[in-house]
Amino acid sequence: MADKNIINHTGYLAKMPVTLENNSIIYKLQDINLNNYLGKDITINFLNEIACVHCKRIIKKSFNSGYCFPCFKKLAECDSCIMSPEKCHFHLGTCRDPKWGEAHCMQSHYVYLANTSGIKVGITRGKNIPTRWIDQGAVSALPIFQVTKRYYAGLIEVIIKQHLNDKTHWQRMLANNIEPVDLEVARDDLYKKIKDDIDTLQISLDQEFPESQKIKYLNHNEFDVLNLSYPVLEYPTKVKSFNFDKSPLVSGKLIGIKGQYLILDTGVINIRKFGGYKVEVSIS
Repeated sequence: MADKNIINHTGYLAKMPVTLENNSIIYKLQDINLNNYLGKDITINFLNEIACVHCKRIIKKSFNSGYCFPCFKKLAECDSCIMSPEKCHFHLGTCRDPKWGEAHCMQSHYVYLANTSGIKVGITRGKNIPTRWIDQGAVSALPIFQVTKRYYAGLIEVIIKQHLNDKTHWQRMLANNIEPVDLEVARDDLYKKIKDDIDTLQISLDQEFPESQKIKYLNHNEFDVLNLSYPVLEYPTKVKSFNFDKSPLVSGKLIGIKGQYLILDTGVINIRKFGGYKVEVSIS
């Protein structure tokens, strides 16, 4: 692509949209196809204005990656059960927004294994495959259970967390300091360890909820391991993070994109973390 400056491209940050095209991960930042600018100089200047990603009100401080405090306290997508789905209280009639819960939580979900900074467990809706894994910086991922509600996925995740991590070491992920893992072997080994606990959970759910099928094991013929390769020219050996709340200017050569991070030769910046921040982007 021709070398041209993108000057005074101003807008509010949001989670970078990603697509997987012919095994290539494509990232966009404010409609800029960042893949076209690897190796170029980039400057992102925070303009000292933050807008709530939901109500768009101008605020001094954001919560939960972009919400104003009232939205953070009232919206279903900001409730504690989003981070801890085993705490879902929809069935108790206390969901903050039942319509939102029906659309997002009372839907089929997958429990998966992913290799991000090591093997981990996570959950996602089918429509978020593979973007959920890309956003986490996974180099490989494999669904291992399918369930009919997010709540059930959370209960399974609690069982699996007795054996596997559910967190990503983000510095290790960005440095690509990751050992290869055979996720199919890991899945089969995990099934043996948790079968009794899953069977007990299924019996408990059958007694409490009326649906017929709640938990489905996913075996060899249902999903293949998805391997992911990111647009990175060079991985950093030391990972230093930028923070707009401490310094409004981020600049350097764009050497990669992974997860929701821009990797510069001067440090990394988590774009999703600063949702709603108004910035000016310049690339040359």
